[in-house]
Amino acid sequence: MLIIPAIDIKDGRCVRLYQGDMDRETVYYQQPLDAARHLAEEGARMIHVVDLNGAVEGRPVHLSELAAICAEPGVAVEVGGGLRTLETVEQAMAAGVERVVIGTKAYEDPKFLRGACERFPGRVVVGIDARAGKVAVRGWRDDTAMDAVELARRCEQDGAARIIYTDISRDGTGAGVNAEQTAQVARAVDIPVIASGGVGSLDDIRALAGFAGDGIEGVIVGRALYHGAFTLAEAMAAAGGGDAH
Repeated sequence: MLIIPAIDIKDGRCVRLYQGDMDRETVYYQQPLDAARHLAEEGARMIHVVDLNGAVEGRPVHLSELAAICAEPGVAVEVGGGLRTLETVEQAMAAGVERVVIGTKAYEDPKFLRGACERFPGRVVVGIDARAGKVAVRGWRDDTAMDAVELARRCEQDGAARIIYTDISRDGTGAGVNAEQTAQVARAVDIPVIASGGVGSLDDIRALAGFAGDGIEGVIVGRALYHGAFTLAEAMAAAGGGDAH
């Protein structure tokens, strides 16, 4: 199982939010590039970048910071947040990312998702964020009646290469990952699923690794790494000794 460290960017700084609340942030680095360099030194081969302002505003806000991170040697980048037109997806690709994460627009506009997947085959990931199993959109501010499993199946049919499943109630809390619900989504589709939200200890990573056979490919880790709950190397070992790429 893969370990993918996260860099969340808000107002130009590397932060983590509590349960996605834009008013409850902890700043870890004034410069996101410093965070990326630190993670690369620790052994990261892929970094998950979220443009938090972009998610709320509906357009990328931190393309310059993203390009700087992508320019670091040896680290692949995936990015999400505000990618709701083909033009903004192309802007992210031009910044140097390996793959993009589409959330709100994948829910709202299946035709757009299909077009993005056709334009960039294998490089479009759908981020499904849920509260109590129901999809939330627009920077997690708006709840919907759609079940996460239903959306995952639809996005797979539309051409998504992967699903990132985030349990919003766990995100940024360190209260423990929702391994069973993530596995439920993974069992419903044939494409890989990446877990996100709530990792607080190596036991959480081991719990997810136990579901690797169900299709959980990896896990995104943020606050626990920044707080020093464990190192990236320890996380990789707990995940089965796999590379972080």
